[in-house]
Amino acid sequence: MTSPSPPSPLSPPSPPSSDELTVAPALLSDPLVRPLLRGLAHEYTARYGSAANELSRYPAAEFAPPHGLLLLLLHDGAAVAGGAYRRLDEHTAELKRIWTHPAHRRRGLARRVVAELERAAADRGYRRVWLTTGPRQPEAKYLYLNAGYAPLFDLAADPETLRLLPFEKRLPPPAATTAAPRT
Repeated sequence: MTSPSPPSPLSPPSPPSSDELTVAPALLSDPLVRPLLRGLAHEYTARYGSAANELSRYPAAEFAPPHGLLLLLLHDGAAVAGGAYRRLDEHTAELKRIWTHPAHRRRGLARRVVAELERAAADRGYRRVWLTTGPRQPEAKYLYLNAGYAPLFDLAADPETLRLLPFEKRLPPPAATTAAPRT
C-alpha cells in the first residue's frame, strides 16, 4: 500500500468566503508561514530567475514585534494570503512579502492584508509606509496604486527599464479613543 503523496506547495486549499478568514500574527519561523515563503520563492524564481537573495535578505526578527509584524489570512488553518512590515526608520514601515495563494487571487485578499498591515503600523506609531515591487509584477503595481500608494517612479516608463518600483503612503494617526463621560 502506498501512502498518498504530500500536497504540492502550490496546491489550492478550498476557496474561502471573507467571513471564513482569520487574521493571525505569526513569526517567520512558524510552520504556517511556509506556504507563503514557498509561494514567494516560486513567484520570484519564475519572474526573475532567483529568490534566494530577496527571501534571505533580512533577519526574521525584523518582521516581529515591536518594530515589525507578519500577518497571515487563514482559512481552515491554512495560509491563503499574508504579508509583513519591518521598521525602515522611526516613522516608516516597509511592507514586504505580500502574497496570495494563486487559487485565491482576484478576491481582494492582498488588499485586505495590506489594509491590516497599514492599520497595525499606524497603531505602532508609524506615519508612513514605503515599499518596492519588481518590474515584472504588474498586479502588485496596480494593487498599490488602487490602495492609494503614490508611485515614486515614472508611471510612463517601461517597467523593464526600472530595477524597482517604489511606492509610499502616508498613514493617518491612530484613532483617538474617547473616554466615556463620568456620571
